[in-house]
Amino acid sequence: MKRLRSKMTTEELAENLGVARQTVNRWIRQQGWKTEGLNGVKGGRARLIHVDARVKEHIMSLPAIRNRQAVYHLAEVTSSYNEQPSRLHPGIIETLESMTELEQQRLDTLLKREGILGFLARLGIAE
Repeated sequence: MKRLRSKMTTEELAENLGVARQTVNRWIRQQGWKTEGLNGVKGGRARLIHVDARVKEHIMSLPAIRNRQAVYHLAEVTSSYNEQPSRLHPGIIETLESMTELEQQRLDTLLKREGILGFLARLGIAE
């Protein structure tokens, strides 16, 4: 099962869907998808797409995507506990994405059983 993060670059979305970056840019213009610029990247032309319900609906309406076995869904929206971005955030996401399906299922079971505080206690970083 493929996951689409809540914000993705045009290149990331194109790669995940198996289409050209120009196709994704055309969809952004035609569908009026919400985007935000990435400062200092490619002279301000790089964009982050907000993968919301409209984007997901458009993707699922494409015949090539609908016929695929993989089901696309939004990743859980991340909550911001403070206004400053954490240096850990990208590392945590990268680690979770590199886990096998079985490892992800086991972690999911652990979190459901013990909650975040139990998980942090096992890591030795609970308050």
